[in-house]
Amino acid sequence: MLSYLKKQAEHLFPGYFALVMASGALSIGTYLLDMIFIAELLLYINVAAYLTLWLLTIIRILFYFRNLKADLTSHARGPGFFTLIAATNVFGSQLIIVAGNHTFPVYLWLLAIFLWLIIMYTFFTAVTVRRDKPTIAEGVNGAWLIASVATQSISILGTLLSPYVENGQTIILFITLCMYFLGCMLYLNIMTLIFYRFTFVNFKFDALTPPYWINMGAVAIATLAGSTLILHAEEWSLLGEITPFIKGFTLFFWIAGTWWIPLLIILMFWRHIYNRYPLGYDPQFWGMVFPLSMYTSSTYQLSKALELPFLTVIPKFMVFVALAAWIPGFIGLVHRIFFTLLNHYQSKNA
Repeated sequence: MLSYLKKQAEHLFPGYFALVMASGALSIGTYLLDMIFIAELLLYINVAAYLTLWLLTIIRILFYFRNLKADLTSHARGPGFFTLIAATNVFGSQLIIVAGNHTFPVYLWLLAIFLWLIIMYTFFTAVTVRRDKPTIAEGVNGAWLIASVATQSISILGTLLSPYVENGQTIILFITLCMYFLGCMLYLNIMTLIFYRFTFVNFKFDALTPPYWINMGAVAIATLAGSTLILHAEEWSLLGEITPFIKGFTLFFWIAGTWWIPLLIILMFWRHIYNRYPLGYDPQFWGMVFPLSMYTSSTYQLSKALELPFLTVIPKFMVFVALAAWIPGFIGLVHRIFFTLLNHYQSKNA
């Protein structure tokens, strides 16, 4: 078994933690919509997924650190490491909302902040000082926006934890407010490059990988972060004072995410139907499931934060779209695990 795990860890896709992000966001969304059985089932699946991916990551650090370092400092693969941060926070949020656990998520939040400091500054330093840099078409993709997603996820989990902390509540809310605005800044900066690539650089259909759905997912989680801050505004006077501004900014990001959905659907038809690009399981697939799940949860919380109950119609529909995307993805994952295990033992016994 160890040899199998080492083989899987050697070239582990850096963005595989998007599986935890997608399952966690969908679990929270289904819980908010009173689909309790599905929410709890996804929680159990996420516990297994999170622990397994960390096991593979630790094996990679111990035995294949050179590969990990090369990926982390790469324009193309480096952004995938931000999924470690986002997954840790989404999993922590899932434990609070679905499982009612407020102790373990504190440690997950601290771990996420540590990972954020390491990954954020290692990656952006590496791509800045690199001598031979790729073109925008080769180096920038939707996965870069996971830097914004990771930052917003710290804001969400910290805000959810704030009512259960006896000391330092103001400091925690100050950090979460700063992370919210920092995540917004990262989105606006990176999105400018991606939009430029979409509209002014030759864009081939095979380059339209699932992580481009993060174009929408990043503003969906910004919406959730803003809504969560609004719903906790009574806990800190400064937060209450700037709530009108946060409401406007949060609504701005929600409508931006809503705008992306039809365009991304059209582009997916262009890729898979018009150009007949084969559709199959790929680890990057979770980069599409997560935004759909996050849009469901964020819209529901936005309806509460802005006191607009008519908006709940959207998550009641979108949750089934997210489930329809998650189920085939999970089947594809199980299929891949089964056949890689089978091939491993066949080759070992040959």
